[in-house]
Amino acid sequence: MKEPREELKVSAQRIRVIDLETAGNGANDVCEIGWQDVALVEGGRWALTNERGALFVNPGRPITPDTMAIHHILDEQVADAPFWKEVAPSVLRPEGGVVAFAAHRAAFEQRYCTARLTGGLPWICTWKCALRVWPELPRFSNQMLRYLRMPEGLVHEIGLPAHRAMPDAYVTAHHLRDMLNAASLEELLAWSAEPGLLPRVPAGPDRGKGWDRLSTETLIGYLQDRDSDVRFSAQTELTRRGEMETQQDFEPAQGSLL
Repeated sequence: MKEPREELKVSAQRIRVIDLETAGNGANDVCEIGWQDVALVEGGRWALTNERGALFVNPGRPITPDTMAIHHILDEQVADAPFWKEVAPSVLRPEGGVVAFAAHRAAFEQRYCTARLTGGLPWICTWKCALRVWPELPRFSNQMLRYLRMPEGLVHEIGLPAHRAMPDAYVTAHHLRDMLNAASLEELLAWSAEPGLLPRVPAGPDRGKGWDRLSTETLIGYLQDRDSDVRFSAQTELTRRGEMETQQDFEPAQGSLL
């Protein structure tokens, strides 16, 4: 199915949504990179542009069966592809530049798209931003947001197959577009730099409860949780109540491999 095309007068503000598929967990194990651009257009709104694509990458090692079962990329498909360090600059340093990159749970992409490759540009995590913009939703995975929200203009066939780089970037870009049209770029970047602000307790005896329903004693207990998102969410509620005066330091949730 052809995607409806719109003549867009694009400004210099452009964000590139990135999605990666990998062969394993090594620093250079990328086997596919996909992208979709979102730009500020005439009228002050954000929209998807026609700039998107995908490239195979030779991970330099066999693709593990575990990951092959997710994305279905075969060793023979990437055998003659260039290596990650040869592919990355053409996608991460596009002509005309970008103001930021974005990904759903961006910490994963940032493990491979290091500051050296991106020029140190900031990242938007659409998972973290979804928690803020649509806290009433029950789940926040990329594909669940797709079907819970049914974003306008998303062509179903272009967003398939799921768990492939370009289709996933295309879906994520629709979420990003709607976030940017609901909040500012600065807000999205600020939210992405913090742990995720969970709208509800994700597990345990309080699972599904809003943080405002918990006692102060219970919230203080969650400050010891191993999950930085849980700790941050409990702390935010305590701060709102005036029970905490200073913010705790949290390790960056979107670190990169150097």
